Amino acid sequence: MSKNNVVITIARQYGSGGREVGELVAKDLNMEYHDKSLINLAAEKSGMNPEILKNADEKATPSFLYSIAVGSIGMVPFSYGMPYDTPINDKLFVLQSQIIEEEAEKSDSVFVGRCADFVLKDFPKVVRVFIYADIEKRAERIAKRKDISLGEAKNMAVKIDKKRANYYNYYTTLKWGKSENYDLMIDTSRIGIEGAAKLIEEYVKIIK
Repeated sequence: MSKNNVVITIARQYGSGGREVGELVAKDLNMEYHDKSLINLAAEKSGMNPEILKNADEKATPSFLYSIAVGSIGMVPFSYGMPYDTPINDKLFVLQSQIIEEEAEKSDSVFVGRCADFVLKDFPKVVRVFIYADIEKRAERIAKRKDISLGEAKNMAVKIDKKRANYYNYYTTLKWGKSENYDLMIDTSRIGIEGAAKLIEEYVKIIK
């Protein structure tokens, strides 16, 4: 195991194509890809019901117990052994964070969401990416995928982005989408999914 593996973390606005960018980069660079699969790994390691964990995924629930456990919401002293009455959202964050570190130490990897940029901030070869796009482009993509109107798609994008921002801001105490928290800020409405992937891949070549 090594912390010298290349790890790429992708935070993304809803509908910007961040997941697709991550999948393409992982395929092109022969890296492991991690997204919602982390929930299944967390369920395996903890013995918890995966459906319950899915409902808690990327949702923040303020917790006094959690605040004490991490020391004013600092970096978690990761452990699968948590108090029985720790809220499920907090349990999932701790479990996923430990798994993210473990997987990053095993091999070169791409992680989408789950505050991975924060969890892996001490890895020397981490590339932190934020994918965004014009709201009109995002709405078009969402409407087509969900078979809903553009208005509904825009509302969905705003709602889910707010949820992701709340989750990230709460568990990291940083600001979701703020440029200084990332190495690359990429607008897919300008260069597309493939263009974004190529840009990340070129960046990786430089730091390797």
